Amino acid sequence: MDFNQNAQLDPSQVINAGGSGGSGGGVAIGGGLGIIIVILGLIFGFNPADVLGATGDSGTQTTSASQNNCTSGADVATNRECRWTAYVNSIQSYWASQFADGQYTKSPTIAFSGQVSTGCGTASSQVGPFYCPSDKKVYIDTEFADQLLQQLGAQGGDAAEAYILAHEYGHHVSDLTGQLGEVQAAGNQTGPTSPQVRLELQADCYAGVWFKNAASGNDAIISGITKDDLLRVADAAEAVGDDRIQESSSGRVSPESWTHGSAKMRHYWVSRGFDSGDPNVCSETFTTNNLEG
Repeated sequence: MDFNQNAQLDPSQVINAGGSGGSGGGVAIGGGLGIIIVILGLIFGFNPADVLGATGDSGTQTTSASQNNCTSGADVATNRECRWTAYVNSIQSYWASQFADGQYTKSPTIAFSGQVSTGCGTASSQVGPFYCPSDKKVYIDTEFADQLLQQLGAQGGDAAEAYILAHEYGHHVSDLTGQLGEVQAAGNQTGPTSPQVRLELQADCYAGVWFKNAASGNDAIISGITKDDLLRVADAAEAVGDDRIQESSSGRVSPESWTHGSAKMRHYWVSRGFDSGDPNVCSETFTTNNLEG
């Protein structure tokens, strides 16, 4: 993935929430993140109560010192931490262009370490990157995200990292359109064709759409997407498939408990989004009877 050295970056879109190395205390799951934490718990095999704390404010948050000087694409070469600002800026710039004037609400990415207090409760790094509908923010422990990709057997790299964030911002888009709220209202259903799986596949599709359009325009932050980047995105999407994770963790696959979709499904929908470049096709995850393509 190449960055446009002349592109202007907005470091305020990546906020440092600090954090600690401990794990969260246990309270009842509630708020917008409840359904998402349950989903992650089913996949990764942790007790949601161990990573969620009391619902509350996100606490003191400031622009990360490592991001403050990220003002142009050229800064990525001298400060690798600036790549996170570049990802977020590029993703949000695209989605802002797809909504009517003023209809897209920017969502900051909150970088934390260990655990973080959010509008949806206190979460641990162990849940992986997530989106909180209650405060409309994306949360990520950037160091742990790299470890997570390695643990899941993904190749990693800039494109894989960008896919992670693009997927979470896909949830933000689904939230703004009302689709996420409809899925939450349907309850904690699981299975290959459940609303939860369809929502996750929609986020994958949205991520693919962004990749297709990321390098469009002379002022684009991302100046080039290579074939290797696309392979890494597809590889990361497959690595987080329910079947892959279940087989590696327990040696058996239980489709009835799926919440994100199989490796084949995830590969198909991120590819579907990229091949079309049209966010409208992503609504098909809720209408088709063939989620594997």
